[in-house]
Amino acid sequence: MILRRLSQNLKAQNWTAIVIEFILLVSGVFLGIQVSNWNEDRASARQAVDYTERLTDDLRKEAWGYESTINYNRQTNANQRRVLDAMAGDIMLSDEAFVISAYRATQYKDYTRYRATFDELVSTGTIGLVSNRALRETAVQLFTTAFMEEFSLRTKNSEYRRLFREIVSAPIQEALLLRCGDREAPELDYIAIEKQLDYPCTLDLPAEKIRAAAEALKAEPRLVPALQVRFADNQTALSDLQQVNRNVLENLRAIGQGKNAASGVVP
Repeated sequence: MILRRLSQNLKAQNWTAIVIEFILLVSGVFLGIQVSNWNEDRASARQAVDYTERLTDDLRKEAWGYESTINYNRQTNANQRRVLDAMAGDIMLSDEAFVISAYRATQYKDYTRYRATFDELVSTGTIGLVSNRALRETAVQLFTTAFMEEFSLRTKNSEYRRLFREIVSAPIQEALLLRCGDREAPELDYIAIEKQLDYPCTLDLPAEKIRAAAEALKAEPRLVPALQVRFADNQTALSDLQQVNRNVLENLRAIGQGKNAASGVVP
């Protein structure tokens, strides 16, 4: 409509009307651009809030998983040391306690990763929408390394784990799994992760079968060297989780407690 009137006024050389129509045309275009930009800004702001909330929720779950991993590996490490000390004659363990600790020394645990939001942010190039720098950097540090997966794989494929499963009979291993195996901790339950593995248990099997398993393990010449490697790897993993990645751990703990990872202030 404005363009048609402008064309008519040009033909009639109605310069006052032309100026008015031109101003209206430019103003309309400018306002249209401003409204479009405003709508885009509002959409980006809503998207930023959504991504930040989703990423924070994912990292709260990751924080629990990280603490769960630390606690679990402390428990496996304690059992590894217990067996090594018993083999060295520094402590006394009953046959049953020895077999249980030897079994728990083999264990590893994977936990569910919550990286869907981070992967979406990276794939769409929108990670910059998360304005909280500590939140963003914690996610990058956590999800761009395969440390957790690599450690679990090393444990699963360890010589010590293989030796234990070769030596100990199936009935003993079945009893160990059912009566002394992992206890699942409900997600975000920080109390339950304290006793995922190292809790009192009995095998409820004949003493002679348990004694035979303990003696077979102690007679294996590769048991102590293989367990020493497993023990050292476990301690290295714990050091990496708590010391090397201290910044990640502290940020995850702040996020897990519902605090702003950058300021430590509850939002």
